[in-house]
Amino acid sequence: MGVGPLEIDLSTHFKGWAKPGPVPPDATRDVEVSQDETLDAISGHFRIFQLRNGHRFSTDDVLTAWYGTTWAPAVASLLDLGSGIGSVGMIAAWRLPGARVVTLEVQDDSVRLARQSAVYNGLEARYEIRHADFRDPQALRPGERFDLVLGSPPYFPPGTGIEGDHPQKVACRFELHGDIRDYAAVAAAHLSPGGVFACVFPDAQRQRVEDAAGGAGLTIIRRRPVVFREGEPPLVTLFAMMRAADLPEPMHGSTWVEPPLVIRTSDGRVHPEYAAVKLAVGFPP
Repeated sequence: MGVGPLEIDLSTHFKGWAKPGPVPPDATRDVEVSQDETLDAISGHFRIFQLRNGHRFSTDDVLTAWYGTTWAPAVASLLDLGSGIGSVGMIAAWRLPGARVVTLEVQDDSVRLARQSAVYNGLEARYEIRHADFRDPQALRPGERFDLVLGSPPYFPPGTGIEGDHPQKVACRFELHGDIRDYAAVAAAHLSPGGVFACVFPDAQRQRVEDAAGGAGLTIIRRRPVVFREGEPPLVTLFAMMRAADLPEPMHGSTWVEPPLVIRTSDGRVHPEYAAVKLAVGFPP
């Protein structure tokens, strides 16, 4: 007896790809979105509120969440530093459904949007958004520890480039509220034993990351350059770090350098490995 064609539910599929993961309560209801905002797909059925003309989540955010959640050995608690609109934290929360998440963000608009997204995605019970500068000693309790710390820091000192047309974009691009040294220092102070700090930074500025890690007592255990177009040099690198005190002495200062992750092939197609990465974080390939 022949098998007929499968019937595809368009609410659970997108261009032949089945959306994995939980379906948030608000996904089945009409949600009001203001004219200056958009509500966009992120991981699986999760969605994220963004300003139409403000900062929008990027490939760098997706890769940071993927890298950290892939290489942290066990995660019951997660901290996202300078969390912006929540893209890194939301993806990580989607991948780690049992983890408690704390995020720290100083910008008013970004905090408001992140809170809207947390409610939409049904995360309120385990996702705490703190409106604070992560450098403020009061932002985290002295004994607070996390198995995974994530950060997608701004890349450039103030005054070193075109700042953009929106204050939210400026703070995401330029180091107005901390630089890579601040991220590394706070991460090191609040990692659980054996915990991992994962971040992204321009490959051309890799020395700044190495200096920040060393200054904070961290060892970069692995890093992976990211090539956005096959045949071109890497633009950013992903880093995974642990406290040197949590590692055997021979691993101090030793870094495993992975082969580059290629985003698009030379003819513009999504690279097969990056398609697999996207599937792993609940994005269509």
